[in-house]
Amino acid sequence: MLSVEEVLDILSKVYPKPKSELNYESKFQLLIAVILSAQATDISVNKVTPKLFESYPTAHELARASREDVMDHLKTIGLYKNKSKFIIETSKKLVEEFGGKVPKTREELMTLPGVGRKTANVVLAEGFGIPAIAVDTHVERVSKRLKWVAEDASVLEVEKALMELIPSEQWAQAHHQLLLFGRYHSTARDKRDIYEVLEELNS
Repeated sequence: MLSVEEVLDILSKVYPKPKSELNYESKFQLLIAVILSAQATDISVNKVTPKLFESYPTAHELARASREDVMDHLKTIGLYKNKSKFIIETSKKLVEEFGGKVPKTREELMTLPGVGRKTANVVLAEGFGIPAIAVDTHVERVSKRLKWVAEDASVLEVEKALMELIPSEQWAQAHHQLLLFGRYHSTARDKRDIYEVLEELNS
């Protein structure tokens, strides 16, 4: 069995400069894209955000948007009715409480509608370069298959375990590497031994 360091070394060869596959041009757009990506693929989100951000490039514009118009922009992605409400309410809160800027603490981010711990961690790491590990379904699945955490571990337990196993300066990079590995090489349907998959990638 490979050590944590060896696994991350292999993933660093496969994904030397990993980053989010969501398209965005500002911290605000990153926040909105991550909210929209819940239970939706990055590909589907990237199809709707160009026109959405063209119409509403900042929190000030989106805060004034009609929900019907926003829903029209988002109708091809899952949970679009709730997400339309969330991103408008989040934009209003950004304008009213944060001067239209995205806050840079987890606590403040999690006060925004539609923003949970995972979304907050993505924004911290990706948007601000603040060490954080976001645990999505891919990261959770890979961590459990690697036996880094117990099979019945909660998402928060997975996050805390990864924070202990991985040096903090590698958290953001490791998050993306584990996510991409789970998305493309150790999918939910793929039942191969995960260490065999890693060895293949390393050969």
